[in-house]
Amino acid sequence: MVWTALHAKIHRTMRSRHLFERQQRLLVAVSGGQDSLCLIKLLLDLQPKWQWDLGIAHCDHRWRSDSEANADHVEKLAQSWGVSFYLETATQPLNSEAAARNWRYAALSAIAQVNNYQYIVTGHTASDRAETLLYNLMRGTGADGLQALTWQRPLTADIFLVRPLLEITRPQTKQFCQEFNLPIWEDSTNQDVKYARNRIRQELIPYLQTNFNPKVESALAQTAELLQAEVEYLEQAAQELRETATELVETRLIASESEVNEAGLRLNRQVLQKAPLALQRRVMRQILQQILTDAPSFEHIEKLTALIIAPNRSQTDPFPGGAIAQVQGDWICITLNF
Repeated sequence: MVWTALHAKIHRTMRSRHLFERQQRLLVAVSGGQDSLCLIKLLLDLQPKWQWDLGIAHCDHRWRSDSEANADHVEKLAQSWGVSFYLETATQPLNSEAAARNWRYAALSAIAQVNNYQYIVTGHTASDRAETLLYNLMRGTGADGLQALTWQRPLTADIFLVRPLLEITRPQTKQFCQEFNLPIWEDSTNQDVKYARNRIRQELIPYLQTNFNPKVESALAQTAELLQAEVEYLEQAAQELRETATELVETRLIASESEVNEAGLRLNRQVLQKAPLALQRRVMRQILQQILTDAPSFEHIEKLTALIIAPNRSQTDPFPGGAIAQVQGDWICITLNF
């Protein structure tokens, strides 16, 4: 085996970030494109050091006329490497990038669950991270959206999604594939600029590289990395603040169960008023994530946060699902509509 600088980098990354353990079962998502081929080649080469049990999964969205041939191509590669192969094919049209992503992760999770894989590994790169930051920034988001592509996150209670290539750019994966003569399957949909992410990739990133910073992808990916650590810290701090505010309610009203049940949820305003606005917003976001079906909007978070300093008896209009928040002295009382 030829040991390249990229092999060494990924080996160090996986050790320093504790992405995997030795002798684990890894399900690698392989589309046939340059990023996923680079990923599976690296993992196959590192396998003797880590003693992994590798499998390859391919998801056929049926968006293209050559999608079946694409799946056959990946299956033949898996066979040539002696790796177990799993194929999932969409049974109905997927009308958007979001729908395709949700279906793909559900399909990968199901394959992993049935076949006892602890990790699902994808070939997302620093280029993907930069594109995601720009995509979410233009749609409107906070720090959480800007760092959305993280190194590792749970998909289920027992299965983790891992992205080992987040410090590697797309030009680097292409060069790696060329060095090892890996047969890249060119996905024509990646050139279709009707998709927003493709416009970012094909038009916006090159414009920024030419006119602002030739290394803009790496710069944006580094920004996402910095934000990830800050988001983790703020989420933990907000969790502790929320627990402090609600603990006071439970302790004070322990002899009045009927009042607690009637209120649904109560938050101590005096505790929240001492916290910075950033933490106040995160507490309210965490609360709304518990009581709303969909992700809370900025407007939802702001109208609940405003009650921290609002006059007594102030209240919100109903949130989706019917919940209403009202100021009652030192408390914000959220009545849940069950």
